[in-house]
Amino acid sequence: MNVAFFLIPKSEVTYVYEHWTMRQAIEKMEYHRYAAVPILDKNGHYLGTLTEGDLLWKLKNSEYLDFQHTHKVMLRDVSLHTKYEPISVNSEIENIVNTSLNQNFVPVVDDYGVFIGIIRRREIIELLSNLLENQIKT
Repeated sequence: MNVAFFLIPKSEVTYVYEHWTMRQAIEKMEYHRYAAVPILDKNGHYLGTLTEGDLLWKLKNSEYLDFQHTHKVMLRDVSLHTKYEPISVNSEIENIVNTSLNQNFVPVVDDYGVFIGIIRRREIIELLSNLLENQIKT
């Protein structure tokens, strides 16, 4: 099965841009109640995934930085501690099961590295559940 079948398109995904501030990212993540969101550059290329932990560690490890001053820190200056590897839209769904074990979603990019959406772990688990169910029936 092709990844595109399970893809949640970019237009339905919450993401942030590297030129945004920590404050903007925190507010966006809080509003949507997400613990992790993709980071894109101005051209839409996938750069990584920002997590709540990345923001917390930046806050903790930056002397004189408190929440009131997060509007002065750009996301490009926040270190990402977990690597969310993207997959190609041309990948087969069976090849991403291992990737989904350690992250809630798998970023999907086109041949040029442009972010086009995500595949949530939920869809992968549903696929595996259906395959298992079909195997038990036969």
